[in-house]
Amino acid sequence: MSYDLLIRGGELIDPANGRHGRFDLAVTAGVVAAVAPNLPGEEAAQVVEAAGQIITPGLIDLHTHCYWGATYWGIEADPVAARTGVTTWLDVGSSGAFNFPGFRRYVAEPSRARVFALLNISTIGLVARTNELSNLAYCDEEMGAVIVEANRDLILGIKARIDRDTTLGTGLEPLRRARRLADRVDLPLMVHIGLAPPTLDEIAEWLRPGDILTHCCTGQPNRLVDDEGAVLPFMRKLWEQGLILDLGHGTGSFSYGSAEAMLADGMPPDVISSDIHQLAALGPMYDLPTTLSKFLNLGMTLYEVIARATSRPAAAMRRPDLGTLAIGAPADIALFRLEEGDYTFHDIHMQARTGSTRLVNTATYVSGVLLPRVAASPPAPWVTRDFPPEQRADSLFRPGGQEINR
Repeated sequence: MSYDLLIRGGELIDPANGRHGRFDLAVTAGVVAAVAPNLPGEEAAQVVEAAGQIITPGLIDLHTHCYWGATYWGIEADPVAARTGVTTWLDVGSSGAFNFPGFRRYVAEPSRARVFALLNISTIGLVARTNELSNLAYCDEEMGAVIVEANRDLILGIKARIDRDTTLGTGLEPLRRARRLADRVDLPLMVHIGLAPPTLDEIAEWLRPGDILTHCCTGQPNRLVDDEGAVLPFMRKLWEQGLILDLGHGTGSFSYGSAEAMLADGMPPDVISSDIHQLAALGPMYDLPTTLSKFLNLGMTLYEVIARATSRPAAAMRRPDLGTLAIGAPADIALFRLEEGDYTFHDIHMQARTGSTRLVNTATYVSGVLLPRVAASPPAPWVTRDFPPEQRADSLFRPGGQEINR
């Protein structure tokens, strides 16, 4: 049988199908055509030798911000996708009802990587850094429902950032409206947590099985662990009932203390996502492979880490056709090297942990086509001003605020 692409000789990890071992992977017409040891390469149009590398489904980043040029946070998806193995991006709340049409036309449709969205309950989305829920007139459930119904191919859920700064005095009302909208359109709700008020127990009352709590390893006041490092009982109950815990590293939401406590107490993140945006891409988050490497060095196995960036986010998105190398699935593929060395990783508080391994992407394919590595646009002017000063010790900033390429 002839193939368009044959990737052979690597260690394949495909948690969606329970595969882990030495397999070759063949692609025809943009879909996975065969997965087996020692596939013949004589008739393949292109053969990629992957000895010493890891072959995975294209990574799915469940928490991103890629509405570049129209929002405070947004970066460009494709330049990052090509160097990180992320083939599916879920932009969470950058767009609201009033600016989703622009997101569709100028971001999702021209992107070579797959780009989906959670619609912000605020009609203005994340045009500014915060405060999008401070005016309840923006929390328009009716218009949100109209936009969802017209864009169900791209909108996979509803997003609400519920913390002290985003609500700015409106309390739980934006969350109530987000809950009603999510129920109305029968899609999951993702809720961001951080600073109180509202408090975590107040927020928890509005969460349902299949919803996503992002920033689950935050060290902020609404963290999921108590001062002794035990998971809060009401959060464990919600998790056992089906609440999905998403990491969402970002610039302000990953604490080694919280992560280590949750791992030790048997409640690790269900999904490991980056919360990549213009600031976080400069460090200490950097990108999804770096974030995954942090959990490798906290004791998770490679298989467990890959599952949390492929099959598990696919399930959370209700898209089992993605994050898999099943026969007939889209040939979204990532190749990595697991490099050995002496590495130091930081959380957002600049707490350091050393490690001996890191994942480094070598190639990214979407529908069997290699994504070219291209330069991203430079960060926006506000990035230099707003980047947390304490994080510059482990960032891509040069003295004087000039950024460099990673």
